[in-house]
Amino acid sequence: MDDIDNRLIAALRHDARASLSDLSVRLGLSRTTVRTRIEKLQARGDIVGFTVVLKADVARDPVRGLMMIGIEGRGTERIIRQLNGMVELREIHSTNGRWDVIVEIGTETLEQFDDVLFRIRRLDGVVASETSLLLSTRKSA
Repeated sequence: MDDIDNRLIAALRHDARASLSDLSVRLGLSRTTVRTRIEKLQARGDIVGFTVVLKADVARDPVRGLMMIGIEGRGTERIIRQLNGMVELREIHSTNGRWDVIVEIGTETLEQFDDVLFRIRRLDGVVASETSLLLSTRKSA
């Protein structure tokens, strides 16, 4: 992908329903170029689809946070299996550095959020954790 593709994707992320004419004006390109670029990005699999974000999707988890988890020894796979069973976890990431796993948690209330933290900390092999609440989203993909 080049700079034009990146600018086109950024414009589509802002408004995936923008017309080819609007995109061409915004990017300073012809409609044909915009259409061809979108088709190529789809054909290569860089763009795999378009979606709609509903108000309910955003309001689903009023309390959200990231929990970084340190795991003892070789228990990472076992703990990830256990984490996969927790419906409040939106994403689970393996990582490098100080933390072994980072999870995104989403709940309706702070009490539910606290309960999730408590359950994760009680898992055999979890030796350390650090949690940050997400206060607001400034940009979303």
